[in-house]
Amino acid sequence: MLKTDDNPEGVDGKVFADLEAAIVTDRYAFFEGFFNNFYNVDVLGGTRISDRAWQASFNVAAGSSPHATYACVDTWLTDFRPDLPKIDVPVLVLHGTADRILPFEVTAARLPALIADCTLVPVEGGPHNIAWTHPEEVNSALLRFLG
Repeated sequence: MLKTDDNPEGVDGKVFADLEAAIVTDRYAFFEGFFNNFYNVDVLGGTRISDRAWQASFNVAAGSSPHATYACVDTWLTDFRPDLPKIDVPVLVLHGTADRILPFEVTAARLPALIADCTLVPVEGGPHNIAWTHPEEVNSALLRFLG
């Protein structure tokens, strides 16, 4: 979310403008950097994410609409904080502690204070896509939550 007076932990608006500029300049280069951070390839590449799995994600993104790629950035600015306390069902939040896309401390770590029945499970060392890189931890947490 955007940094505002009532959200000082938010992201500076320039970050979003820079993302849009990167998409316009070279969308494929943007995707490369995005997926490198999405999977923390420099740390997890070759062990928890293969080159082929990374390439599959890139291929899906490359096949998306150029306009949609650009236009989706503005949707990331939506402030859902007023809606979160209205959730009246149990919520499981699984989040990688090494997420470079949405850092744990300023996103998931804040949710238990905003959602009454929230179970937060930090996945140690996990990137943004923990379902791919840490499936054992994700599946175990899901089974405990549903059990």
